Amino acid sequence: MKFILAPDSFKESMTSKDACNAMERGIKKVIKDAICIKVPMADGGEGTVEALVEATEGRFVSAVVTDPLGHRKINATYGILGNGEKAIIEMASASGIHLVEGKNRNPLITTTYGTGELILDAINRGIKHIIIGIGGSATNDGGAGMIQALGAHLLDKEGKELNFGGSELIKLNTIDLTNFDKRLNDVIFEVACDVNNPLIGENGASRIFGPQKGATEDMIIQLDEALANYAEVIKRELGIDVANVEGAGAAGGVGAALLAFFNGRLKSGIELIIKHTDLENKIKEADFVFTGEGSIDSQTIFGKTPMGVASVAKKSGVKTIAFAGKIGEGAENLYDIGINSIFGIIRGVCSLEEALKNGEINLEKTVENVVRTLIL
Repeated sequence: MKFILAPDSFKESMTSKDACNAMERGIKKVIKDAICIKVPMADGGEGTVEALVEATEGRFVSAVVTDPLGHRKINATYGILGNGEKAIIEMASASGIHLVEGKNRNPLITTTYGTGELILDAINRGIKHIIIGIGGSATNDGGAGMIQALGAHLLDKEGKELNFGGSELIKLNTIDLTNFDKRLNDVIFEVACDVNNPLIGENGASRIFGPQKGATEDMIIQLDEALANYAEVIKRELGIDVANVEGAGAAGGVGAALLAFFNGRLKSGIELIIKHTDLENKIKEADFVFTGEGSIDSQTIFGKTPMGVASVAKKSGVKTIAFAGKIGEGAENLYDIGINSIFGIIRGVCSLEEALKNGEINLEKTVENVVRTLIL
């Protein structure tokens, strides 16, 4: 029998690669000669770099970049896929909220400069195709720091360069792209973006995502006005209107910058991962697909890994079985649209700490029991 193993990570318990290995062990306890094709998955957020590097037998690369506060240099990591031609970058590695202590979180001053430095490192290595996941940022600067790192000059009315941070954009008057790295014209940018918020307004970057990055009500108003000015200057100088484009508000407006300056293509994270792991071809002629993640519930239908994987399997007429640490409300709605069965892996009453610690053995045992049922 042939099994495709395509889980996401089980957050704080096991990586997607760990989950694949646990599934394989469970299967081979029952069917020793089973064919197990492991395809670690992600949906564009945390774990995306690892998933694509593992799935394509690529490699990890480290670079020294500027932290979100612009104060110090840190080591950030991205991936180069197995063909050596594509890079996968998680902006959180350089500009993530986890890099700033809670008391220091302030989107008025945080910058995406480090993300730009990661892009620069990739193109210095000859990369011509970059996949970038833009979740988990500490920033609200519209990607201003990112383009500055690549040679753009953001100038006020007196011709002075803007400092780092979202609040500075209220002073923006001119965008000078004379020194913007010309090599970027030959690079394809695919953007893993799973939110559809516009850049500005009540559903924009500052209002919706600002609070989790440390923004007070006064800061939200200030940041939204700054991004509105940024959008106005981009429209006036580049002829591109990013203010209300779906996804432009992702990652504090990085979506807008990737659209305006990089001709980026905003796509569903899971769709990008499915494409670049060649999952559809791997699933053909499989007997079963096993997927899963930490929690499966009513939100899974909205672009989460298990639903994406099941949709691909359904096209080939292959059954999908999902495994989860927690099965929440609304999970039953997934049965009608691709997932055939869902199994919780917790085997008894335990604390959350125990459940996370024992995730791999619990997944292995549950998969074993499911496979024993399948061969009856």
